[in-house]
Amino acid sequence: MNKASLVAQFEKVFGRSPEIVTRAPGRIEFIGNHTDYNGGTVLGASIDRGVAVALARRTDGKRNFHSSYTNKTVTLDAGATVKQSGEASWTNYPLGVLAALPHFGLSVIEGFDYLADSDLPTGAGLSSSAAIELASALAFLGATGQTPDRETVVKVGKHAENHCVGVPCGILDQGVSGFGRAGHLVFIDCAGPRFATVPMPAGASFWILNTHTKHALVDGLYAARHRECMAAAKSLGVKLLVEVSADQLRAAEAGVEPVAFKRARHVVEEIARVEECVQALKAGDIGRVGALLTASHRSSQHLFENSTPELDFLVDALVAAPGVYGARLTGGGFGGAVMALAGEGFGAVQAETVAAAYAAKFGARPDVLPMGTGDGAAVL
Repeated sequence: MNKASLVAQFEKVFGRSPEIVTRAPGRIEFIGNHTDYNGGTVLGASIDRGVAVALARRTDGKRNFHSSYTNKTVTLDAGATVKQSGEASWTNYPLGVLAALPHFGLSVIEGFDYLADSDLPTGAGLSSSAAIELASALAFLGATGQTPDRETVVKVGKHAENHCVGVPCGILDQGVSGFGRAGHLVFIDCAGPRFATVPMPAGASFWILNTHTKHALVDGLYAARHRECMAAAKSLGVKLLVEVSADQLRAAEAGVEPVAFKRARHVVEEIARVEECVQALKAGDIGRVGALLTASHRSSQHLFENSTPELDFLVDALVAAPGVYGARLTGGGFGGAVMALAGEGFGAVQAETVAAAYAAKFGARPDVLPMGTGDGAAVL
């Protein structure tokens, strides 16, 4: 997926050239599961796959949204609101961005032709939503000559996800997509927010195994975990769980509802794992990094309870495979994909062995996706 191919697609659909072409990557949640909206820290990686957007302004107020992956165009007027349904539901992401812009003092483009293309696998927990939000934001802003700083663009995408799409996520997805850098992980202190990059270990690689399973109530379950974390924080007398130490949490256990306590314990210990992981990365201790990744999954499995039998099976199989340092679910959970951090001893043959074992147990083969890191959202 490159600029020339997107321009050609745009010209075929709309009969003219785009004024601007943008792209934003998907992301891997490296470690820091559900820590972001609790004010904690997280590590992620922008990947070498993403969503690209091409756009040209119109003077008649019409908004034409074309998706190359459905090969259909949705036409809306400038007054159309978020919460489109059916085949038009994907437009809620760019519409949400448009609705978010005035909240940051930015002007809104009225009419346009818009084309989106993606090489991200769907349902793999790689945050295609953040990618389309950031690519859309850069396109809308670039076409109107607006150049806010990168943090503002990231916040526009998060606002769209929270208030328009309706997912109470933190800033992980948009932050990693916006601040990504090839060969690096993105560290986010979500309370700031504050963004930094940490070099990836030499010779390490990512492997994503996508189960294509998804809990039917995944959006409701994500929101439920959010509520449970907020309830735990309230019981502990703080606004966000980042304000609680492990010692304070243990001392207060009797006063916290048991389920809320489990959620809080996961978050508090996960924040500590993120901090330890940063130090291990800086020290080049990839073995310790891998152990922390697997510990993160066990916490998701038993305390946060956002894993599934399919994800657990893959983690078990991967950490037993030669060359794998660690593995964990990536993304919100309740289905989706597992990420493995591997070295040179793990490759396509070993990944296929794991996939075959999974297929023998569950009757369907997971996608095996080797992933490279990539740069963050940009105008092409």
